[in-house]
Amino acid sequence: MRLLSVVIPVKDERANARPLVQWLRDALTPACPWEAVFVDDGSTDGTHAELAQIAAIDSRIKLVRLRRNFGQSAALQAGFDHAAGDVIATLDGDLQNDPADLPRMVARLDDGFDVVLGERADRKDQLLLRKLPSRAANWLIRRTLGVPFRDFGCGVRVMRREIVDGLQLYGEMHRFVTALAVQQGAAVTQVPVTHHPRTAGASKYGLGRTVRVVLDLLTVKFLARYQTRPMHLFGGIGLGMMLAGVVSVVATVLMKWTGGQWMTGNPLLLLGVMLEVMGVQFLSLGLMGEVLTRIYFERQGRRPYLVRETRNLTRAAVREEEYERAA
Repeated sequence: MRLLSVVIPVKDERANARPLVQWLRDALTPACPWEAVFVDDGSTDGTHAELAQIAAIDSRIKLVRLRRNFGQSAALQAGFDHAAGDVIATLDGDLQNDPADLPRMVARLDDGFDVVLGERADRKDQLLLRKLPSRAANWLIRRTLGVPFRDFGCGVRVMRREIVDGLQLYGEMHRFVTALAVQQGAAVTQVPVTHHPRTAGASKYGLGRTVRVVLDLLTVKFLARYQTRPMHLFGGIGLGMMLAGVVSVVATVLMKWTGGQWMTGNPLLLLGVMLEVMGVQFLSLGLMGEVLTRIYFERQGRRPYLVRETRNLTRAAVREEEYERAA
């Protein structure tokens, strides 16, 4: 029977630790073998000591303590790296997510899905500080990445191990797990889940994270389309600027011939020169990006594709093991 690993990043959630563990025991014991990997992301309120006491009497409770606060994305990645399960689930540590939803979500994997996301159908958060910014961010992510899901910020997810192994989270990338999974070719669905109001502790999120989300969204968009071909982006911009520069210079010459206007006093000449220089810079940036891309894939033994399965290909299996050892 497959093992379920529940990854739970926590920061200053001492009051919620024991109730959450009890919720997990009540919800998951009848369902399947499980472990809970708590990642203490720099707590200062005694959360680690509380979890350490629980882990001492229950071997299913695993604890990873980070040296300082690295953020939720880094904490999730640490949990993924230390989880042993064939199926990986995530929960927030504030008791707003309900572990009772997990067995139903795990069962959906048997319907052919690789990732099952939660959607907070009746969200118990403040309207101005949490709901409205979240709705705006969800709309922006849908429009930018073309991923047709409604709630990207829900902390409840269930994923197959092979999908998790392909994730690299940093910054605010935990919001884009769905998009990153879709980029791997994963079959993704979203189901309604229970959402409880926070009863202890304080929220770690505010309006200030919106800017970081937008910047990381641009990163995800770039990696999705141009990670293996940066010259197509930067080279295209560079050629466009150089073409515009040529047009500007030609217009300057025509104005000199037809109207007698001095070229040195025409701002179009300066614009044309500037566009040509910027075009060359973007072309150079594209070339450097191509070199870095090849170093990234070749030196680390990586490949620009992900294989779902193979049959009757013993050689492929051997080469895959070689790539893993090289990595």
